[in-house]
Amino acid sequence: MEDLTNNINQHSQPSAEGWGEVATMAQLVAEGKEPEILFWVGCAGSFDERAQKITRDICKILHHVRINYAVLGTEESCTGDPAKRAGNEFLFQMQAMTNIEVLNGYNIKKIVTGCPHCFNTIKNEYPGLGGTYEVIHHSQLIQQLIDDGKLKAEGGESFKGKRITYHDPCYLGRGNDVYEAPRRALEVLDTELVEMKRCRSNGLCCGAGGAQMFKEPEKGDKNINMERIDEVISINAQVVAAACPFCMTMLSDGVKNHNKEDEIKVLDIAEITARANGL
Repeated sequence: MEDLTNNINQHSQPSAEGWGEVATMAQLVAEGKEPEILFWVGCAGSFDERAQKITRDICKILHHVRINYAVLGTEESCTGDPAKRAGNEFLFQMQAMTNIEVLNGYNIKKIVTGCPHCFNTIKNEYPGLGGTYEVIHHSQLIQQLIDDGKLKAEGGESFKGKRITYHDPCYLGRGNDVYEAPRRALEVLDTELVEMKRCRSNGLCCGAGGAQMFKEPEKGDKNINMERIDEVISINAQVVAAACPFCMTMLSDGVKNHNKEDEIKVLDIAEITARANGL
């Protein structure tokens, strides 16, 4: 994850961004310090140009509320989710146990993730291999910070008058019953929240889960992400709130395919929160 550390630190000058340097666990341990939480960035958040923007906004939020956090940097590797979903259990366990060794070596207790796939894997599948941690998704952290009065949706971009709909990621919603936190993070905005017909436990997959992100779509009448954007268009939503980098890619591609880029914006919960708070 060397790209992650270099990329973040290149954009983390306090005078320009106002959110300081991002420390690695190795740096903190060398200084005899321990962070409150570990931010697990994930592969997409490290290497995908669009997802890197979400990573930066999560860092801005953490800095803004003065949470002492760190990343693994080059010591972080893939959780093994794609390998497991594709049926390669041996590769998954190799990747997972390597990560668990690193996490346990640093005595990590609490992890926040920017990806529901990382969230689900570390939370539900690592314990069976010796890695037990408190794992929360970034939308849950944002909702908690709003409840604590540390994020108020003031001093930044106004979403007043915008129609916003939220797309439930499969591995966050149906996989882990996290439905309310992302919505409550949006409720503080002076905006109109609208639901698609298929939402919550009846939500429609973006089409990238189960390692489908890394293969060509199978033959059919219609790509699933195009179907999803048809739903967005049908309710006249101007912003689609996402909470997963895979969903972000699929939804954005759907908007582009419909030539609706000027009319519909796809933004992560973290991006919306950072903008609303002037970060």
